[in-house]
Amino acid sequence: MHTFQDPLRHALTSHAHSEAVVCGDVRQDFATTIDRCQRLAAGLRNLGLERRDRVAVVAQNCHRYIEAYLAIPAAGFVLVPLNSRHTDHELSYAAVDAGARILITDRPPSDLDSDFEHVVRIPDDYEALLDTPAEPFPDDVAETDLAGLFYTGGTTGAAKGVMLTHRNLIANTWSCFSWNKLARDDRYLVVAPLFHAAGSVAVLGSIWIGATQVIQPSFEPNNTLDLLESERITSTLLVPTMLAAASDVQLENPRNVSSLRMLSHGASPATMATLRRAVEAFPGVELVHLYGATEAAPLVTALPDEQLLLDTPLGRSCGAASMGVEIAILDQDDERMEADEIGEVGVRGPNIMQGYWGRPDDTEAALRSGWYHSGDVGRIDSDGHLFLVDRSKDMIVTGGENVYSTEVEDAIASHPAVAEVAVIGVPNERWGEAVHAVVVTRSPVDEAELIEHCRSTIAGYKVPKSMEISDQPLPKSSAGKILKRTLREPHWAGYETRIS
Repeated sequence: MHTFQDPLRHALTSHAHSEAVVCGDVRQDFATTIDRCQRLAAGLRNLGLERRDRVAVVAQNCHRYIEAYLAIPAAGFVLVPLNSRHTDHELSYAAVDAGARILITDRPPSDLDSDFEHVVRIPDDYEALLDTPAEPFPDDVAETDLAGLFYTGGTTGAAKGVMLTHRNLIANTWSCFSWNKLARDDRYLVVAPLFHAAGSVAVLGSIWIGATQVIQPSFEPNNTLDLLESERITSTLLVPTMLAAASDVQLENPRNVSSLRMLSHGASPATMATLRRAVEAFPGVELVHLYGATEAAPLVTALPDEQLLLDTPLGRSCGAASMGVEIAILDQDDERMEADEIGEVGVRGPNIMQGYWGRPDDTEAALRSGWYHSGDVGRIDSDGHLFLVDRSKDMIVTGGENVYSTEVEDAIASHPAVAEVAVIGVPNERWGEAVHAVVVTRSPVDEAELIEHCRSTIAGYKVPKSMEISDQPLPKSSAGKILKRTLREPHWAGYETRIS
């Protein structure tokens, strides 16, 4: 196994003068990027940072973020990438919890600064810090050393710091090579936020193989499509909400994206309607469905060539276990279940986290019986393909029947007037919970038509009992995930359960 230093060393000996990163007007080769990484590490040491000290980063995607992502672990420090859309209060919680000594940020001064010994502002302070002679990385960084604390979203309670080692993240990099087919002439668009596992999933692999990373500060569909065209992008990863928005814009105002060979998507489920629209917008492009979790560094399964499978039973699968990863469906006693039985998805392999920072009880619960317990409900067919049914917290129990929200969402999203949909359970005196849908439309449609559309697709007990129709986007996290907790809160106010 290796550490973050290995892809950097390989880049210097194999492709030092190839283009490494493109960010706006900035274009750097690998030699320059790695030199800047070593200068950053030296500058942090000059600020008094010691081995295993934590460095928080709160910033939009940029070439400096890539440098920090690489340099901090390679120098034996611990990276703490925080959600750039969080409030100072939310960020302060994570910063204090992690015990981070230094903050690297593009934010203006605020009360958050008081949580740190030093604040390095991008760009001026950062560039001044790099006005330091480069020094080699220490030669005793080990694969078992902590590389990063990656804080979960915290939508169901206080955010937890996921402890990922060099071994975890390098194992994920090798696993990614089994599906992304990155090559030296690839140009990979980094558009999902780098503080999220979806944004950083290809960083180490791109450095190792010599692919160019083109960095978009934040997602905006027109800008994304412009970059796909102007930078001749060959590969990228979009979360489903991004994929849907980019597909809509491409169909309305097409760009020349003939260079694009692969579009991967992950982080949350994509409806079949979104996938069919993506196939229409990007014909001839390979779709790859990825399933993972921050705790798995993040990749668990992959379904390559998804565009060829949409009309087959595998079209609803998220693929088979990625290289080096083992998956199983577990019952309530953590025993492995038979093919096609529904239970909790368990994962194990060298990519699985060390645990949750400072939370031994949560760690024991998540990693019991030698498996990472994902909280996802699914089944595995006889050929090893995983089919996700729902998040356990999103499953709706109505009148004693289990209703999986993703199935209802898929039914509603197949109507051509629907742009976005989220299905939640709301309190109901008769049924305990009732199925409720929040629908964003792209063209006029009424509730009765959507209800009737559902009745032709799914069983009656799964059909929404109520529906909200809006032309405003659904609430989303900065990583593009729909915030169902936000949608549930007004319905469950005053109840003791079911807001998470």
